Amino acid sequence: MISDTIDIETYLKSDSRPTIDVRSPGEFAAGHIPGAVNLPLFSDEERAQVGIAYKTRGRKHAIGVGLRLVGMKADELLGALDQFSEGEEVFVHCWRGGMRSEAFNWLACGSGLSAVRISGGYKAFRRAAHESFAVPMKIVILSGYTGVGKTALLQDLRAEGEQVIDLESLACHRGSAFGGIGQPIQPTVEQFENELFEVWRQLESDRPVWLEDESQSIGRVNLPLPLWNQMRLAPGIFAEADRASRIELLVREYGDLPTHALGDAIGRVKKRLGGLRYQQAIAALEGNQIAEFADIALRYYDDAYTTASKKRPRGNLVTFALKKAGVAEPLQDLRVLGHQLVASEV
Repeated sequence: MISDTIDIETYLKSDSRPTIDVRSPGEFAAGHIPGAVNLPLFSDEERAQVGIAYKTRGRKHAIGVGLRLVGMKADELLGALDQFSEGEEVFVHCWRGGMRSEAFNWLACGSGLSAVRISGGYKAFRRAAHESFAVPMKIVILSGYTGVGKTALLQDLRAEGEQVIDLESLACHRGSAFGGIGQPIQPTVEQFENELFEVWRQLESDRPVWLEDESQSIGRVNLPLPLWNQMRLAPGIFAEADRASRIELLVREYGDLPTHALGDAIGRVKKRLGGLRYQQAIAALEGNQIAEFADIALRYYDDAYTTASKKRPRGNLVTFALKKAGVAEPLQDLRVLGHQLVASEV
C-alpha cells in the first residue's frame, strides 16, 4: 500500500475511519482524539530515553536509539495491527506528525493496511479545537436555580431535534459541591476540550445551540475561554419552577446516593452555609429527611446563584415559567422563545 498524508481540516471532514495514536501512553492519557486507539511506538520510559539522547548527543544519535527500540518490538507492533482488516484504511498520528508517525505509517502500510498520516499530528488537532471555540455561534443559555431541571429540559430539547451540548455530561460533573457524587472520574481538562470539540465542530452555525448556564469551572475542568466569553454574552432563558417541585426533583436525583457522600458534600460549603444551617442539614440527613436536607441546601444555592449572576456580564435574559421542575408544557413554547432570542441578536 502507498503511504499518504492528510491535513487536519480534511481529516476532520472525512468519514469515520480508525485513528491510531502512536504517542506514548502518558501522552495519550493526558488527552487524545476521541475514538483514537493508542498503539504507542515508545513507552513513556523509552520516549524519555530518546529525548535524553537528543539533548545530549543530537538528532542523529536519537534517531539511532529510536530505531533500535522499534526494532526490538517490531513483532509486537505488527501483532497489534492484527486488530485491523487487510486493506483497511486507517489514520496515523503522533504529536507533530513527525518521525514517530512516519515510522509507524511505514510499518502499517507494510502490514497491508492503507495508512494515512495526519499532517501536523495531535498538535494540529488541538490547534483546530482551540480555534473553533472562538467561531461565533447562535448560543442560547438555559438558566435557572438549582433543582429547576435544566438537564431534563435540555434532554427534551435534544429529543425534539434541537442542537444541545450537555457540558455537565462531558465533564462528568453536575457543577456543584454535590456534582461529582455517583459520576465517573472527570477527564483531564485537555480531554474535556477534545470531547467538547468533537460535538462543537458538528454543529450547524445557522441554528441555535442550547447550553446550560455554567461557571467557567465544572468540577476540576474548565470551559475554553473563547467559548466561556461567548456564553457570558449570549441571550438566556431563566426557567422558573415552584420550590416544592424543585425539592422533589432533587430528592429523585440525589435521594438514593450514599448518606456519607451527601454529608461530605454539604461539608464542603459549611463555611458559606453557616454553622446553624450546616447542623440542621446534617440532622436532616441523619434522620433520612432528604427533602428537608434538599430544602436547606437550596437556600444556600439560591443565594449563591443570585450573587454570582450579579458579578458577571450576560446577554438578554427572559423568564419562562415551567409547569414544574424539569417540565415545560408545551415544550414548543420554550423552543420558540430560544429561536426568537438568538434571532434578535443578529
